[in-house]
Amino acid sequence: MKEAKEVFRIVGIILLALFLLVVGIPLVLAAAGVTLSILGFVIKLAILVIKLAVVLAIGYLILVGVRAFLR
Repeated sequence: MKEAKEVFRIVGIILLALFLLVVGIPLVLAAAGVTLSILGFVIKLAILVIKLAVVLAIGYLILVGVRAFLR
């Protein structure tokens, strides 16, 4: 179970970094005055990141439920 915790930690860090890139870069560009012509792509990427986070959360809840059931 220690390895699973490490995997979830690494995946969480990667998702956080991806979220910061998806949200942070457009904000920095907007603050710098650069118009965002790729706004549609950024929105689709943000939705994909949210869906991925939901799937991982559901998977984690199922894993914890199975683990509790087996005890």
